[in-house]
Amino acid sequence: MLEVAPTATADEIKRAFRREIARYHPDKVHHLGREFQEIAAVKAAELTQAYRILGDDSLRADYDAQLKAAGPPLPGPAPPPQAKDAAARPESTGWPAQDRPDIAGPDPVSGRAFSRDRAGASDLVRRATVMRFRQALNEEFGEFEEAPVQGFDVACVPPKGGFLSRSVPPRMLGRFVAQVDATSVQESWAMASRMKKDDQRDLCVFLMGPAVAPAGELGRAIAEQRRKPMPAGGKLVMVPVNTRTWSAHIPNDAPPVVKALITRLQSG
Repeated sequence: MLEVAPTATADEIKRAFRREIARYHPDKVHHLGREFQEIAAVKAAELTQAYRILGDDSLRADYDAQLKAAGPPLPGPAPPPQAKDAAARPESTGWPAQDRPDIAGPDPVSGRAFSRDRAGASDLVRRATVMRFRQALNEEFGEFEEAPVQGFDVACVPPKGGFLSRSVPPRMLGRFVAQVDATSVQESWAMASRMKKDDQRDLCVFLMGPAVAPAGELGRAIAEQRRKPMPAGGKLVMVPVNTRTWSAHIPNDAPPVVKALITRLQSG
């Protein structure tokens, strides 16, 4: 969980703990909703427990012995089941001040194997992003058809307008990536281009992530992809979105619904 070597020193463990737990600080997740705040609290408690174990010579020796008995060392330590109980009490999560990384009083460690099934920070943000994007789609279109598309987290086919309506809403794809850059633009464009052809609908791809390359780099990458033929039919519009601020680079030829969705994401 702390991603340190078995030979890590106390200072190395302390720095790793500070680095990892900072990702789950309440200030970082307050905008993600209650469910994800609770997930972050659980993760913080697990990291705190891991730090307590590795910070105590006796508990650390116990842990090392368990790893040795189990075979080759695991990629990283994880806390015992009691950590989830601790997370239920917000005051026990042990958020560190910048100048107080120490945690008092190590908890007893049971002899049971440590669990490795823990979601990382990126998974937490991805889940929150997907949930928020789905909510925006629901608010905009109501019920919509969804057909899974490989490589994308959300694939929305909005209902067509009424009998007299000539407008056909574009298909909507949402993909979360750690870094929105030229590479992810190229990958996402290629995957979207392999979709089944639909001449009646354009295709809007929301490429979402917490780190976004400069606008110039993204513009050049999208322009390069646009020069390629679009076998899926219709027009493909790529919309890079920064999930930290929900700001977006909206192309000039994007349909009005794109701006409407970004407005919903920003106010969600």
